[in-house]
Amino acid sequence: MKFPFFIISLGITIISSAQFGSINGTILSEDIPLDKVSIILKGTKFGTTTNDSGNYIISEIPVGKYVLQIAAVGKNKIEKTIQIISNKKQLLNINLINSFHELNEVVVTGTLKEVIRSESPVPVEVYTPTYFKKNPTPNIYEALQNVNGVRPQLNCNVCNTGDIHINGLEGPYTMVLIDGMPIVSSLSTVYGLSGIPNSLVERIEIVKGPASSLYGSEAVGGLINIITKKTQTAALLSADIFSTTWLETNVDLSFKLNPSKKTSIFTGINIFNYDHIVDNNNDNFTDVTLQKRISFFQKWNFERKNNYVFSLAARYHYEDRWGGDIRWNKSFRGGDSIYGESIYTKRFELMGSYQLPFKEKLMLAFSYSNHDQDSRYGITTFIAQQRIAFFQLTWDKKINTHDLLAGIALRYTYYDDNTPATNNFITLQNQPQKTWLPGVFFQDELSITKNQKLLMGIRFDYNSIHGNIFTPRLAYKLSLNNNNILRLNAGTGFRVVNLFTEDHAALTGAREVVIKNELLPEKSYNINLNFLKKIYTTTGTYIGLDASIFYTYFTNRIIGNYDLDPNKIYYDNLQGFAESKGISANIDINFKNGIKLIAGCTYMDVSIVNNGIRSQQILTEKFTGTWAVSYKIKKTNFSVDYTGNIYSPMRLPLLSEFDPRKATSPWWSIQNIQLTYNGIRKVEIYGGIKNLLDWTPTKNNPFIISRSYDPFDKNVKFNSSGNVIITPENPYGLTFDPTYVYAPNQGLRFFIGARVNIK
Repeated sequence: MKFPFFIISLGITIISSAQFGSINGTILSEDIPLDKVSIILKGTKFGTTTNDSGNYIISEIPVGKYVLQIAAVGKNKIEKTIQIISNKKQLLNINLINSFHELNEVVVTGTLKEVIRSESPVPVEVYTPTYFKKNPTPNIYEALQNVNGVRPQLNCNVCNTGDIHINGLEGPYTMVLIDGMPIVSSLSTVYGLSGIPNSLVERIEIVKGPASSLYGSEAVGGLINIITKKTQTAALLSADIFSTTWLETNVDLSFKLNPSKKTSIFTGINIFNYDHIVDNNNDNFTDVTLQKRISFFQKWNFERKNNYVFSLAARYHYEDRWGGDIRWNKSFRGGDSIYGESIYTKRFELMGSYQLPFKEKLMLAFSYSNHDQDSRYGITTFIAQQRIAFFQLTWDKKINTHDLLAGIALRYTYYDDNTPATNNFITLQNQPQKTWLPGVFFQDELSITKNQKLLMGIRFDYNSIHGNIFTPRLAYKLSLNNNNILRLNAGTGFRVVNLFTEDHAALTGAREVVIKNELLPEKSYNINLNFLKKIYTTTGTYIGLDASIFYTYFTNRIIGNYDLDPNKIYYDNLQGFAESKGISANIDINFKNGIKLIAGCTYMDVSIVNNGIRSQQILTEKFTGTWAVSYKIKKTNFSVDYTGNIYSPMRLPLLSEFDPRKATSPWWSIQNIQLTYNGIRKVEIYGGIKNLLDWTPTKNNPFIISRSYDPFDKNVKFNSSGNVIITPENPYGLTFDPTYVYAPNQGLRFFIGARVNIK
């Protein structure tokens, strides 16, 4: 009887084993393997997590139909119905969508506290390093060229100074923060933006519209908050190195250390070198400024009882840049024989956050920045120092349907330079600006109903030079349903002008600066209406639509008048008003076949009404568009990214009615393509072409820099009124001027690079 019993038992075992199956595969996001992804069969005990390579396997699953749930931090959760087949091992690879598309991630910029992006009454755009990798750049300034409504604007053909425009408003109206700290402002906006490396970035949050009630007077047109990487989640070692056929070389290195159980340290190093003179337009001036730059960043995180926050970060930045006559070397610095613009920049930043050990949530934030600049613009010397200290204490409390935030802030700014900007208006003697700006603010985010929120905020600051500043704010959010959200934001702004840090034309060239009257602070009023729609098709395609209408009204706008005298710039408050209005739209599509499209366009009208005469703001386009198309080539480890932007004509600064250069720019576009290979574990190799169309502003123009052959105006003749006399040698009546610039003067170039990421 034992033998038949054995046979029966064996048969049962075989039959039973045949009633099980398994699934395995790889979980990716943006085609990069993800570790620690949770994978479970809902309603069962079966589940696992992915390993470092993104692989997973679940074995011995009884035959039947299940719902497979895949979830990861910062990614869109997926639920998929699967059929387990007897004695079959099924392969199931999943490519998760970033929560950027689903608006599920946590943001802090809109309300100064952590909230789910889709729940915020303030529309916040979020961009991760993955997006910027589609077109690799050596710094944040250049990376923003593919963000709709945001345009890095070059202001000088020689030294390539620049700023960032949001919805047509010039750079000074954009506030740039690092981890919520206002340390990139005034002097540092001129050259400091190009010194922020991409390796530091966890994500970038952008708010278009008023934010003065939380962040102070500079947040008039919008703000950009650069969130640095968290020490807890940063990679153990990361490197990104690329170079171009123009011999630009960028090196990003970062690593993490854990010296103790409660301490983690993240370190980032950026080195950029471009020391190759190019003069493709044959004007004997450098087409692109030569630069040597190094930036060192370190962030410390300390674990405390009850998970209280304590972090410290510091950054040092040094840059040596020059542009000008291709014969120039440092022996000509500041002289009048060979023209060059040479800028030495030294910058130190310290910032931190400390949660006070109380039952109530009290957060102390602080920062300090020290910026020194030593510059020569031909024979013009510009020496400037800026020190900014900032402290802020916030109280965060939820009471029933009210989500309250209150705070006190203190900002001290020391600024000095060797120009009339820091002269006493009466005595004309040098007088460094020392500005104290204490302030208090209060915000109440009220949940009216489940689908409606109302945010009310007020801020009161006292400027030690200009007196009281009051900036109210209002935001309303209506969720028609989970896939349709309407937001309305309104607020005011107040801005004190640092003239020479904001208008580079006041330094370069041969124009004399004239300040007609004591300049009054600018004021603005802003309103923004935003609509968001999410669409999920039956074929698995996701579509996100985001549209905004915006309007800003300015009084006391400070304008530099270049038209009264070709040799002078007159600065005065506007005798009238200025407006910025328009509509902006973004679309985000993820097709099931792997094609991804992110595109946007903005139409705007930025105009100035002075003494009853309306004119378009100079160097401001009416239409701009951006796009990024990505495709993972199936059954290979290659992916393709095609990125670009397009701009409509803008009014350009001419020196006289005889100036032969175009008065308006043409339609122009910068387009790029990249091929990436990730078939090597923890390594990516990429390469491609920048500026596919080889577009530069020299096209259809006789020259870009006026009289580059006579940069000190030694052969220019003037009449008794200071106006240029037309001569056979100077038939257009021009002086030296490099401010005719609207697009990068850098043509087509190839690039190649590699990334290593060890977690």
